[in-house]
Amino acid sequence: MSRTVWIIIGVVVAVAVVVGIVVVATDGGEISESGAGQPSPVATDVSGTVSVMAVWSGDEQASFQAVIDGFNELYPNVNVEYTGAGDQLPTVLSTAVQGGSPPSVAAVAQPGLMRDFVNQGVLKPLDFASDVINENYSPSTIEVGTVDDTLYGLLFKGANKSTVWYNVPAFEDAGVTPPTTWDELLQGAETLNASGVKAYSIGGADGWTLTDLFENIYLRTAGPDLYDQLTAHDIPWTDDSVTTALEAMAQVLGDTGNIAGGTSGALQTDFPKSVSQVFSDPPAAAMVFEGDFVQGEILNSTDAEPETGFNQFAFPAINDSPPSVVGGGDMIIAFDDDPATQAFVQYLATPEASEIWASRGGFSSPNTKVDTSVYPDSIAQATAEALANAEVFRFDMSDLAPSAFGGTVGQGEWKILQDFLQDPSDVQGTQRALERAAAQAYGQ
Repeated sequence: MSRTVWIIIGVVVAVAVVVGIVVVATDGGEISESGAGQPSPVATDVSGTVSVMAVWSGDEQASFQAVIDGFNELYPNVNVEYTGAGDQLPTVLSTAVQGGSPPSVAAVAQPGLMRDFVNQGVLKPLDFASDVINENYSPSTIEVGTVDDTLYGLLFKGANKSTVWYNVPAFEDAGVTPPTTWDELLQGAETLNASGVKAYSIGGADGWTLTDLFENIYLRTAGPDLYDQLTAHDIPWTDDSVTTALEAMAQVLGDTGNIAGGTSGALQTDFPKSVSQVFSDPPAAAMVFEGDFVQGEILNSTDAEPETGFNQFAFPAINDSPPSVVGGGDMIIAFDDDPATQAFVQYLATPEASEIWASRGGFSSPNTKVDTSVYPDSIAQATAEALANAEVFRFDMSDLAPSAFGGTVGQGEWKILQDFLQDPSDVQGTQRALERAAAQAYGQ
């Protein structure tokens, strides 16, 4: 992918209201190397403190600190203070907001939380960063951070959930090549089974793996507009579009003789096992549907090597659907819009900021201008390219739904799709159950 030279911070505009006067701050003419090696001016006239709250700890925190260090090369007079809140971030952040002391910037994984803050009137629009965001991000990605036609969130750290991970020797031994269409996937599954290895590993003990599978199918069979309507419950789960998607899903879940452990085994298989059993020796199955984070699980729990032992392909197209990604990730939102905060958010929207973290691994950037050669291996590069270049991008539907419907163990989508895994022939009964649960959760 071609690289765009960073020209955003040639002149930094800092808005400071002093007795009604707008002061425009420009740099002092010094030149520093940015994290990606492109010369950029040092903004000596911007100063202040930016507080940041996110979930990142350990290696992720160290990588984000490297991003902060890159920012400080350009803005040496801005102090960035980071607080890691872990999985309790929604609670910790909401408490800070209610107490009147939110951070300058936060990274949140739940668009619904961002909308809650918008409705409370505590978030600042990212109008000050709109130029750099529009230059570097696709309209579909920008839409994720938009509420009522106003941009409030920047999807900085992405996750591509539209990937299928496969055992390379199993595919090669069966003479199967990675499919690009749904029909090719089903045909390849038959061939794999005939070769002596089950095609599918299903982590049915974790209901979220089933929602991810449904969402990938639905986005491709129904398209983005109906996906948005179903996400908002503007159409019922008894809609014909849901019927079509569940019938396609049943082509996999109903192929019980081609699932590792059969239906009962799949219902007892959690996500980690659904990955590890594909890359055991011998493998229990040849492939598993899940996101780009599968690579970390493979490397941590198996001896499989990239490319020779494991690889991935994009979730197949259905009925000539365009390149599409169901994803997740961490969105940057701002509670302040002082000059230092503006500079920091603008910096995070540049390819240079993302390239620093991407080069360290464990990171996929939705930024379309990132030089993908910086990713540590060809697999990470391919999943990140698919995320950035997706013609259609939609955030994980269940993450956008009320948690009682889309994110709670033993109820809502998770439980109902587990029931569907047990009996994939009951499409209409599944739809009725989903609609009852959705209507209750959405208060309708």
